Amino acid sequence: MKSTPSKYAVTSVVIVLAAAAALAMYHRYVTRPWTRDAQVRANVVGVACRVGGPIINIPVKDNQQVKKGDLLFEIDPATYIADVNTWTGKLQQAQAKAVQTKQELDRQTVLYQTKVTDIRDLENAQDAYIGAQADVAAAQASLDYAKLSLSYTKILAPVDGYLTNVVTSPGQYVTAGQQILALVDSSSFWIAAYFKETQLLHVVENSPAKIRLMGHDNQPFDGIVESVAWGIFVPDGSTVQLLPDVSQTIDWVRLPNRFPVRVQVTGKPPVPLRIGQTASVSLSVP
Repeated sequence: MKSTPSKYAVTSVVIVLAAAAALAMYHRYVTRPWTRDAQVRANVVGVACRVGGPIINIPVKDNQQVKKGDLLFEIDPATYIADVNTWTGKLQQAQAKAVQTKQELDRQTVLYQTKVTDIRDLENAQDAYIGAQADVAAAQASLDYAKLSLSYTKILAPVDGYLTNVVTSPGQYVTAGQQILALVDSSSFWIAAYFKETQLLHVVENSPAKIRLMGHDNQPFDGIVESVAWGIFVPDGSTVQLLPDVSQTIDWVRLPNRFPVRVQVTGKPPVPLRIGQTASVSLSVP
């Protein structure tokens, strides 16, 4: 019987410790929201050609790192060089015609001033000169367009990044607007961290974050919360034949949805980032 108070004391201590542990876990949950459901993301630039033709040169290879302005591939320029030469000749013809009409206008002006010819001849000369100037402008515009199209036969890297899934070879015919290569923008890596909706109250923009990549748990690097998504796809309630399609739910199990939180990388990762890498993210609420 004498040991009963000590048993109560031990039980009380255990209850107090359990309550303290629960409070500590809740405090950590509130001040340091954490998720291991995160992935590395980046912007992917679909490199497309602006003119059509057969590819004659691909100086890059799969998974190669490139700099902005590097040549990715080249389309046969023969047709576009011919267009430039054609419109160069037409522009010269139009310019020669404009010179002739200007000379004729000058003569008709003198003749009209000396009353040798009437106003109709002068007006005709003026109209011819205006028309010749318009022809020069049209030919110049067509030549500029031909030169621009010729410049598009060399497709350059629009950003610094990494090529991926290069499956194109010389000889392939491409059309304008067709995407040929995928270029991962090396300056756009970020982390998509999926937090439970019960945690979103404690996810604050500009909060500092610690990011850990799978396989590198002991090498965290810094990030910052950039934004929180405003919605996710909800299959229930979608319209089917004008009526909402709502699936049955299990009332006694209500799992919270996860919302993507965009975390911008600010620190130096332990390894180069790749789209799809698994990560865990913990936040420090200010």
